[in-house]
Amino acid sequence: MRTAEVKRRFLAHFEANGHTVVPSAPLPAIDDPNLLFVNAGMVQFVPYFLGQQTPPWQRAVSVQKCIRTPDIDEVGKTSRHGTFFQMNGNFSFGDYFKEQAIRLSWDLITKPLEAGGFAIDPDKIWATVYLDDDESIGYWRAVGLPAERIVRRGKADNFWSMGIPGPCGPCSEIYVDRGPAYGREGGPEVDEDRYMEIWNNVFMQFERGPGSDKENYPILGELPAKNIDTGMGLERMASIMQGVDNLYEIDEVRPLIDKACELTGKRYNVSHTHTASESHPDDVRLRVIADHVRTSLMLIGDGVTPSNEGRGYVLRRIMRRAIRAVRLLGFEGPALPELLPVARDSMSPSYPEIATDFGRISQYAYAEEEAFRATLRAGTTILDLAVAETKQSGSAQLAGDKAFKLHDTYGFPIDLTLEIVAEQGLSVDTEGFKRLMAEQRKQAKADAQARKTGHADLSAYRSALDAGGAVEFTGYAEVARESKVRALVGGEGLIKAAGEGELVELVLDATPFYAEGGGQLPDLGVITVGGGRVEVLDVQQPLPGLIVHKARVLEGEVRSGEAGYAQIDVERRRAISRAHTATHLVHQTMRNFLGESATQAGSLNAPGRLRFDFNTPGAVPASVLADVEHQVNEVLMGDLEVRAFVTSQAEAKRLGAMALFGEKYGEFVRVVEVGDYARELCGGTHAARSGQLGLVKILSEASIGSGVRRVDALVGMDAFRHLAKEHVLVSRLAELYRVPREEVGDRVEQTVAQLRDAERELEKMRAQLVLGGAAALAEGALDLGGVAYVGTEAPEGAAVNDVRTLAQEVRGRFPADRPAVVAVASRANGKASLIVAINGAAKSRGLSAQDLVKGALSGRGGGNADLAQGGGVPADQAQALLGAVQHAVQSR
Repeated sequence: MRTAEVKRRFLAHFEANGHTVVPSAPLPAIDDPNLLFVNAGMVQFVPYFLGQQTPPWQRAVSVQKCIRTPDIDEVGKTSRHGTFFQMNGNFSFGDYFKEQAIRLSWDLITKPLEAGGFAIDPDKIWATVYLDDDESIGYWRAVGLPAERIVRRGKADNFWSMGIPGPCGPCSEIYVDRGPAYGREGGPEVDEDRYMEIWNNVFMQFERGPGSDKENYPILGELPAKNIDTGMGLERMASIMQGVDNLYEIDEVRPLIDKACELTGKRYNVSHTHTASESHPDDVRLRVIADHVRTSLMLIGDGVTPSNEGRGYVLRRIMRRAIRAVRLLGFEGPALPELLPVARDSMSPSYPEIATDFGRISQYAYAEEEAFRATLRAGTTILDLAVAETKQSGSAQLAGDKAFKLHDTYGFPIDLTLEIVAEQGLSVDTEGFKRLMAEQRKQAKADAQARKTGHADLSAYRSALDAGGAVEFTGYAEVARESKVRALVGGEGLIKAAGEGELVELVLDATPFYAEGGGQLPDLGVITVGGGRVEVLDVQQPLPGLIVHKARVLEGEVRSGEAGYAQIDVERRRAISRAHTATHLVHQTMRNFLGESATQAGSLNAPGRLRFDFNTPGAVPASVLADVEHQVNEVLMGDLEVRAFVTSQAEAKRLGAMALFGEKYGEFVRVVEVGDYARELCGGTHAARSGQLGLVKILSEASIGSGVRRVDALVGMDAFRHLAKEHVLVSRLAELYRVPREEVGDRVEQTVAQLRDAERELEKMRAQLVLGGAAALAEGALDLGGVAYVGTEAPEGAAVNDVRTLAQEVRGRFPADRPAVVAVASRANGKASLIVAINGAAKSRGLSAQDLVKGALSGRGGGNADLAQGGGVPADQAQALLGAVQHAVQSR
């Protein structure tokens, strides 16, 4: 049974039992700042479990795409764990509880194939329950599971919580006995390799309170509305239904291993063993290839693109580990064009969009591989130099900061660094490397959290949300309104009042202020509360449904519970709305000219300007940018109506509304359309008609990452003011050149070309000036104990290459059998530098150019025994550097 069929049967079973089928959320679609990707089926339902939002259904079922990345380095070392996986889940929000959850799961796994079930032999099924959960034991006995195959287990195995105050409860896991070939008898407590877990039923019947010890947090009591959260591992169930030993042999994964074997000439040693020590070393790498290529396909499919930060960095690391694994197995050519289509064919039965969007997906994947192949070439050169410097310093360990720089700046994998360094007989300061990595991650997480919450305790926000539910946003229809202050948040959490000059965060019952999101900057303005008045500096949504106004008290005092009047800065809102509408038009027009793969990757809508990031493999020609700008302004001239409406997701798709990759949309969505020209899912504010935008002027287009370009543009009066300045500038240049305005560009190009020619001639003259005295310098050499010594200072400002050439030129004027040392100092930009060149005869006397430079510069500098250089000291020390070299030669 194919994996797609396992998925279909699961959804059909629960849909037939009153569950609404909820689509998988995109992998990056989460609101938790502590998560990069959806990592469990329940993630998209968290607001319902926490009571932050009212669920639109009492019963739901989904197959959720998931990624777990904390242990990427461990992938491949076992035969049943991977980065990407799919979690089948059924959920009840205060409807049914333990009895029906157990019965529904039992029915599906034991029901005959012809009836839509999985037909697993009931005699092979085991269940675990929490220690004192006699109720669940009774329900398992009721469906026919004998007592000897029901195991009580403790909190570590069979009690679940989200790790924060909120719902928690016992769980009951389902295991399948795979037989004596897989391990010892005795049930899950004895051997979890033989007894494979396939399902977990979580019964959220208690509420946990805050506490420092997560293992012993206090239970506040039983919840009146009991929820069900279950998870069935799709890959694990597929392995059972396909009669294979592990997830790497199921239909979605094994073809990738087979293709990798074909490319590398290796053989996959099929085994149900789970540890690296029991597997052939090649198996680990083959599993890494299969898992990471499939994961990369799904991530790019959901809109993530390779980059050096956040989710894009995780994707880049995953892709590069796969490419690296292929190379380690002996295949040197581009691997992804061979492997990615195999992954597409394996996954498209479950996710048809992977096939239809494969052109875009493959563009990014193949470009990333080519970039990494270049990185490997360049990084290896840089690493070789670092290894040489480490050896010359007498150390046996490559510094952690050098390994980190290779990894962070050049994208050079740490495992490759470790391998190459080991081949040179050295080690790497891995602790230093890990410390720098941890600092980087900590800073990135803190920055992301601070933007949303200002480092405030999330529990204060949760309390504010629990007190009154979601804040109503009324800003689509009004710019001011009366409201009530539901809560005030200060540095230490919820507070009663705030006085003049203090910074405070206000939560209102309803607000016209737009919270930053979807690329649109927040509204600013003023809120009057009782006898106080605050200036709104920022508006954020730290939790789904909670709008927080970050403000400064201008006068008086504001108190929680008081009535207030909120009024936004209308002119700012209008300017931002025009920019947002312009972004939609630029997006649609880019797709018109570049194809549908030119999808939005990010945006910023600010007063009078926009920044639009979009996916495309190469630079956009200037002629295309001009055409885009022209077409957008034609739409403005048409003065099309801008309309927003709410409809079902299915209807929006039928209408052709664009959705952004990686965004999570509910059953009902808001659509913004500009006439019949552009139609997009959007929660932002917009102009009423396209004509209100006035003018859109594209300023620039540039790369901001692999396969991602950025356009900056001005809108409305800002665009008109820019053009007016350009007009004045061009008119002035035309006056200076005494040519018509349309010829200014040609004349500027001619001037630039002439300047470049003049600079080249000047460089030649400088070089001749520097080198012209080489013969005289050699003739005037000092004799220091049989060594010819030349110490001189180059003309100030001389280029480094010219100074180096001078030193080599003077050295070359001495006979090969006469020991010679040439030292040339130079001054530039307030700093002095030193270059030393010696010949072979001087080396035979025990002299080294590198030693002489480092001696003069207190250990700084680089090079070799023949030629070395260094610098960075104040310019007035130039002569002292020459004196130090002369003294060292005399004292040898």
